[in-house]
Amino acid sequence: MMIAFGGAIGTGLFVGTGGNIHQAGPLGTLIAYAVGGIIIYSIMLSLGELASYFPNTGSFGDYAYRFIGPATGYVIFWLYWIGWVISAGVEYIAIGFLMQYWFPQIPVYWWVVACASIVFLLNSFSVKIFAEGEFVLSLIKTIAVILFLTIGFIGICYHFYLNGFSGIFENFYFQQGGFFPNGFSAVLGTILVVIFAFSGTEIIGVAVGETKNPREVMPKAIKATLVRLIVFFLGSVFIISVFLPMNDSTITQSPFVSVLERIQLPFLHNGIPYAASIMNFIIITALISTANSGLYGASRMIYGLAEKKMYFSIFSKLNKRGTPIYALYLSMIFSLIALFTTIFAPEVVIEALISVIGFTLIIVWISVSISQYIFRKRYIAQGNSIKDLPYKTPFSPITQIVGILGCSVGAIGAFFDSHQRIGILASIVYIILCYLIYFLTKDKFKHLK
Repeated sequence: MMIAFGGAIGTGLFVGTGGNIHQAGPLGTLIAYAVGGIIIYSIMLSLGELASYFPNTGSFGDYAYRFIGPATGYVIFWLYWIGWVISAGVEYIAIGFLMQYWFPQIPVYWWVVACASIVFLLNSFSVKIFAEGEFVLSLIKTIAVILFLTIGFIGICYHFYLNGFSGIFENFYFQQGGFFPNGFSAVLGTILVVIFAFSGTEIIGVAVGETKNPREVMPKAIKATLVRLIVFFLGSVFIISVFLPMNDSTITQSPFVSVLERIQLPFLHNGIPYAASIMNFIIITALISTANSGLYGASRMIYGLAEKKMYFSIFSKLNKRGTPIYALYLSMIFSLIALFTTIFAPEVVIEALISVIGFTLIIVWISVSISQYIFRKRYIAQGNSIKDLPYKTPFSPITQIVGILGCSVGAIGAFFDSHQRIGILASIVYIILCYLIYFLTKDKFKHLK
């Protein structure tokens, strides 16, 4: 439940929202988040049906393997793995730079080593330790957003008490450009960024495989996802838009900090003290949470491959605490390689890595919708009743069509963004290589013990 609430609450919300508002305007950003929310929620509805009926740590790869084909399943396993190991590496280095806000004299790599060690320890002992660690991290993020929404609501009420409606909605409309100062095309471009910002939501599909009573828990988690998308994201964007002008110079940093520093409250007319330090701590927590979930998801993908005899069998072995420790070692090593790439490579490579994360995730999401559609079709053809499913995806197949079309538009649109094109082309090459490797090795791993 806490992963469902906090899974996608990260820098995409705490920092990226400012850039989105600066690009698309307040109303355009609200529309972008609403459309992106519909897309990811449609994916989660499809995932809910599959994960409730087939609770499996292999999750997306397993579903693609079962219903689309073994080759595509193999590719989905590796796509989700590469996306998360790169993401974990990027999170480590970001935390290192954020820690210099308080300790500028301590080298970045010290914090990187400390963060990587914490994340590895949370994952290596047992899934219970991982779950409790992620629970605490998600709880901190969730409480932070709830407090921000509460403070913002009080601030709006206090402004209304002092000035009435005057000034509350003035940031939403511009003399030049109206509600969409940079045109509606800017809104479409923002939708692509918003889709990427929701990454992490789907990790509950992996975690449910190691959860008690998955058939009861998964439907509740899906409902929690909807609440978070509507209240947390749209509510935060609305409050930021009320108190922060679109062209404010700090809009590309953390808009949460800017709002907290300038909001007027009954007893605090000069904003919240220490707002920058508080949000820096919250953002670091969000990054650790992302890296923690990412390493967990990546290790389970390697485990799922080995379990299906599509990779070396050693990676399916569990330690005495039930953790696929060798799969965890492999994922940790590659996340550190991705880290060093970001340290020594120019900015264009870092941007390419980030676009790889987003593009691979979109392909994984599309596979979920396709898998659920094929599963439902086969389930009915075998004479089964939809009523017997522990969780039923509503409005099928419209839900699947929305998910597939929404993600496809996002992927196509991203290709026309010059900053993302290199990463997308690299991802396509990676996909082709995965297919080739599968057909070259599909019979070899099956004979290994």
